Amino acid sequence: MTTENPAPLDPVQPRTVIGRMPKYVAGKPPREIPGLNAYKLSSNETPMPPIPEVMDAIRAQLDINRYPDPLSTKLRSALAEFLSVPAEDIVTGAGSLGALTQILATFAGQDDDGVQDEVIFAWRSFEAYPIVVETSGALPVQIPLLEDGRHDLDAMAAAVNERTSVILLCTPNNPTGPALRRDEVEAFIAKVPSNVLIVIDEAYQEFVRDPQAVDGIDTYRNHPNVMVLRTFSKAHGLANLRVGYSVSHPEVTNNIRVAATMFAVSSVAEDAAVASLAHYDKVVERVQKIVDERTRVVAGLEELRWKIPAAEGNFVWLPLGADTAEFVELASEQALAVRGFASEGVRVSIGEDEANTRFLELCRNYPKGSTLS
Repeated sequence: MTTENPAPLDPVQPRTVIGRMPKYVAGKPPREIPGLNAYKLSSNETPMPPIPEVMDAIRAQLDINRYPDPLSTKLRSALAEFLSVPAEDIVTGAGSLGALTQILATFAGQDDDGVQDEVIFAWRSFEAYPIVVETSGALPVQIPLLEDGRHDLDAMAAAVNERTSVILLCTPNNPTGPALRRDEVEAFIAKVPSNVLIVIDEAYQEFVRDPQAVDGIDTYRNHPNVMVLRTFSKAHGLANLRVGYSVSHPEVTNNIRVAATMFAVSSVAEDAAVASLAHYDKVVERVQKIVDERTRVVAGLEELRWKIPAAEGNFVWLPLGADTAEFVELASEQALAVRGFASEGVRVSIGEDEANTRFLELCRNYPKGSTLS
């Protein structure tokens, strides 16, 4: 009895969009160099652990055999009081990126005739934007930044058409650093049709010190088509727990809940976030230490005649262009992991004092630094 070889099976194929999507590149850990403490300055993480009260809340949460509250009721109630907004206007998610994914799943994609929505955002901006936009089925529309690393809001407004469904404003802009200002955002909103959703992504809002910077919560109160993204990953030091949220008016929020990922925020993350809000004065103290270090780093770069964009997040941006890879490698040789972006520049997170000092020394000895201006 002979057995014929079965015909080869066609391999499982992903959606065609997967092949053309950019790949998210997480910040790499530092290289171990004998005699040097290694520091990771590549992921915009806070160098300090959460405040003690948060750690106590984490240790006390033992009910992990149960599903979390899908609505994160305790956290939404705490945020409602903290922000002075209705709890019904808040939808939680797995970090601000998880919250954004829920928004795009609700408001951006393809209609029944296969026509793609368009999502406008500045570029370069948050690396995940083109990935989550294309995953939703929408078309990303990238508007180049101005030379100073700021959003070109005039060009973004000019790109709006009948297919535009969502606009993303990242402030402070990651990775370049400048924050959008209140007056320019209001002028921008006035140019955008009221049926286009404007998302103000404020993942680094707590680090902003520009007195003219936009406040997303104030803006959302005045405009039904504006919503805000925030996270506990950065200032609160809860990056590993993945807890973020969006704030919008009920006509937006109610639709997002339909597409929201169930149980995205664990009970551990929820209790940690509630504890962090309850002791926000201690969070502010830690944030200020990072801002003080940012000020020292920026002053040091300016003294060395490096020209960099305004830094309003917990990072600085070096517009090194073609020298990006070279600088990343030199930093690695000094046991510093920094984040290079192709041939555009290097983002360096504000880390431990020793790490920041070593970074400045690297910049002092880098011969091409003062030529950036």
